[in-house]
Amino acid sequence: MVQMGIDIGFIYPTYGLWLFAIDQLPAEVIGAFTRAYNTWLSEEFCSYNPDRLKGVGAINLHAPEEMVQELHRIARWGWKAVFLRPNPVKGRILSDPAYEAFWSACEELDIAVGIHEGTHSRLPTTGADRFNSRFALHACSHPTEQMMALLALIEGGVLERHPQLRVGFLESGCGWLPYWLWRLDEEYRNLDWEVKDNVKLMPSEYFRRQCYIAIEPSEPYLPQVIESIGSDNLIFGSDYPHMDHQPDVVRTVVELEGKLSREIVQKLVWDNPRRFYGSFV
Repeated sequence: MVQMGIDIGFIYPTYGLWLFAIDQLPAEVIGAFTRAYNTWLSEEFCSYNPDRLKGVGAINLHAPEEMVQELHRIARWGWKAVFLRPNPVKGRILSDPAYEAFWSACEELDIAVGIHEGTHSRLPTTGADRFNSRFALHACSHPTEQMMALLALIEGGVLERHPQLRVGFLESGCGWLPYWLWRLDEEYRNLDWEVKDNVKLMPSEYFRRQCYIAIEPSEPYLPQVIESIGSDNLIFGSDYPHMDHQPDVVRTVVELEGKLSREIVQKLVWDNPRRFYGSFV
């Protein structure tokens, strides 16, 4: 972190993204995995330097009745965020009524939710019925699953019922977002009568009010994205140690300042993450 110029890191899993996403495993097995992971992350990994290493908790979507209990355990450690996969789990999408108590608890405890996709999982995943290569699955699963997760949270009324809930869409780039918000707004203008009980604002208003999206610094259209949706909902992540991580964050920030203003870069790398995760210093 010192070499990469990172002051504070929020720690997401690698293998855990796959391990916690095996749909065929019994819910109690996934629960044992997630509790063990959270305990290890808190008591061992992050304990090396808790001021700089911040855990992001795993939650067992396979057992909705256990989610709130684990969320309270995470909150007692002072953690500010949990992560979820965007895919259906045991046939349930994120707006399923079984998760309503979880969303209420996240809002009450002021815990942010990061949505993070993965490839070659054992969950229903966009493209898995058509492709086998990691090249193809990594390309399509990340943005399209995030698009459907955002749609589920809006169409299912989760963001309407929980206006203080903060949700981040991570490691999928941000270029898809202006189109998707435009598309959802257009659909709402024509079909609002169908979803009016759950969706009382334009879909883009929900995103601007309480959602965040992680950028990829190499996206060539960042200025246009910011022109479309503003800069208050964009955050930066290094994605270390994955194959597409940012090896030199200082240089990356300098390069960003070459195409964005210093004020906006400050938002991306500090101000907006601090609002998303809550005050962490």
